[in-house]
Amino acid sequence: MDLKTLPALTALSDKVAIVEIEQIKVVRIIHEKAIAGIALHGGHVVSYKPAGQEDLIWMSKKAIYDGKTALRGGVPVCWPWFGRIASPAHGFARVHQWSLIQHKENDHGVIIELGLNPSLQSLDIWPFQFNARLIIEVGDELQITLDVTNTDDKSWTFSGALHTYLNVSDVRNTTITGVGPEYFDNLQDSAQFKSSNILQLTSAIDRVYTKPESHIHLQDSGYGRRLGIENQGHNSAVLWNPWRHGATNIQDMADDGYLTMMCIESSIHAATIEQGKELKPGDSHQLKTRLSVH
Repeated sequence: MDLKTLPALTALSDKVAIVEIEQIKVVRIIHEKAIAGIALHGGHVVSYKPAGQEDLIWMSKKAIYDGKTALRGGVPVCWPWFGRIASPAHGFARVHQWSLIQHKENDHGVIIELGLNPSLQSLDIWPFQFNARLIIEVGDELQITLDVTNTDDKSWTFSGALHTYLNVSDVRNTTITGVGPEYFDNLQDSAQFKSSNILQLTSAIDRVYTKPESHIHLQDSGYGRRLGIENQGHNSAVLWNPWRHGATNIQDMADDGYLTMMCIESSIHAATIEQGKELKPGDSHQLKTRLSVH
């Protein structure tokens, strides 16, 4: 995805503009530190390319940019639930239109703040009042913060994830460390297993690591780089790659798309919404992920 070649619909500054990818408006950042794109549909980061690097973010070549469908790739904002514990899968935030609240710039990068509030559609799905803010900091590193506040007069529970698709040269030539000592395997009826210190993929993976270290690293020998993933406000790290058989059953992913992506997600995982994290009226919670390259 070459964001630089897209014409600006609205120039917010010499570094920030609104562009369009098919039916979706995207906040484009062209800064000395990095180039990035954030779709207002879903509040979805679609690209983050630090200076001198390949994109850290993977987007499917078959992603559907119709402004209705959840985007395949990038960093989906899964909220107020994660997974298929309710409908739509992964919550409604990733298919709702977010508003651009403000942007800030300095020598270190650009900060974009987006907002999402209840709509008739969201209230029909999930009957609670809330205020959600997404703060995306683009510079030498990429930090995404999902900040949610309960503006209702009663408590509610939620789960969620920042569902990061990392761009890799070939997932078979990567190693992952820092995921922690144990996980639940969604491909084996959520059975619990012990984990090795170094993970190298040879088949499909869909795991919830329940005690991840503060920093997870992915070593990519093909791109000659080491990606750092630092998560906060989470209770788990989810790792996912559908492998070839899974990819062939995903409409908006190429059959070989699995080779160049790896999901390492900052997640608040729960078996049901009711078992999720509780927020009392007026309380807030932040879920964060920070991506770096070495």
